[in-house]
Amino acid sequence: MPVADAKFFASSDLPAHRRLLEALAGARVAEIVGRVRAISDQRIAIGGLAAHGAIGDVVHLRARDGSEIAAEIVAFDGPDAIALPFGEISALGPGCEARLSPASAVARPDDSWLGCVFDGMGRCLIGGPAVDGSRDYPLRRPPPPAAARGLTTEPVDIGVVAMNAFLTCGLGQRLGIFAGSGVGKTTLLGMLASHARFDAVVIALIGERGKELADFVLRYLSPEQRARAAVFVSTSDEPAVLRRRASFLAVTAAEYFRDTGRRVLFLMDSVTRFAAALREIGVAAAEPTGVGGYPGSVFAQMPRLLERLGPLEGTSGITAFITVLVEGDDMNEPVSDAVRGFLDGHVLLDRRIADGGRYPAIDVVRSVSRAAPQVQVAEHREALRRAIALESAYREVEDLLRLGLYKRGTDQRTDRAIEYHERLESMLQQEVADRSELEEDVRTLRAILDEIRSE
Repeated sequence: MPVADAKFFASSDLPAHRRLLEALAGARVAEIVGRVRAISDQRIAIGGLAAHGAIGDVVHLRARDGSEIAAEIVAFDGPDAIALPFGEISALGPGCEARLSPASAVARPDDSWLGCVFDGMGRCLIGGPAVDGSRDYPLRRPPPPAAARGLTTEPVDIGVVAMNAFLTCGLGQRLGIFAGSGVGKTTLLGMLASHARFDAVVIALIGERGKELADFVLRYLSPEQRARAAVFVSTSDEPAVLRRRASFLAVTAAEYFRDTGRRVLFLMDSVTRFAAALREIGVAAAEPTGVGGYPGSVFAQMPRLLERLGPLEGTSGITAFITVLVEGDDMNEPVSDAVRGFLDGHVLLDRRIADGGRYPAIDVVRSVSRAAPQVQVAEHREALRRAIALESAYREVEDLLRLGLYKRGTDQRTDRAIEYHERLESMLQQEVADRSELEEDVRTLRAILDEIRSE
């Protein structure tokens, strides 16, 4: 509770309300302390905090060996606050002290965060010094209201030929990159980080292997690119609450850079690991599970994260690319199906295309950019319609070609589709270090179509 000096009020000539505000600003705040009541696996029940704590607050636990362990409140069960730890709890037991940190559910992003790598608690691991800014940003900040959303009308050159030509992206658009394991999601995300031109890039590496941090930062980003990037990492071996917190912290940083007038690119690998973390937390909080073993709260929390991205009136918004690990290559599994509905388009990476040696293995027929019609000129839209029709015609006879059951010359339209497909595959093949240009990619596509038509 605030402790104020009564003599201050008696001696000051300031108006009463100003004296009160100044006194409170310098007042000491008593610590709120509870005690561990029970521990089950990673689930810690703490008494004495239910009347003061809130979901998302951090609790500092004093272990029996004197070490301090941080945990996050994820639920309340009667008089007990239920917390999940950020680290090892081997020395923790009933009766251990628990101190509440009620201001811990906020972050204070700053320009100095660019060029740094952070963990899920916001500690700077590489780069810096990263200082706190002057404004509090809640980690669970509500998404902008629908009436405040702007239109996606400005095309973005992202440097990947398949996406520039077929899946043209708009400023402030959110796209998902869907694929099974080992098909090239992270590599494509690295190409976007390297080739897309933005003022600030926020990268969230959630639930992946520890070696991917160095791979991503050192392999795909030059020193100049790293200077305008803020990276947040929480690996697969870390607790679920830390993976979730890193995700929200990364989005919060992206909102700060957007609010300072920058064009912001947000990259997340992967939202599937974020959903898995939410599932672990939900199960620990004793929530009933539903489809796919996921508690209902998982599909409620995912849009609260993803809807904070995207366009915003009066700003450049936050352009986002989110990877989705498709379990068993089944696009209808619960997380893939839900995220596809939350986002503004989906980029499908096909294992058969990857096995054929063409990278990025983007399936341009089955992928969709919902903003493309608004950001493409009429000539581009017409070329795209013809290109998709030809590629679809090729796929109708693809199996016959492999079996040697189709002979060229049988059908003129099919022959054109075959010729087009061979040239298209050559166009879409792109090395990781090579950057393409939007206007040049569109010209190349139109030239291929004009050559096929004239033959």
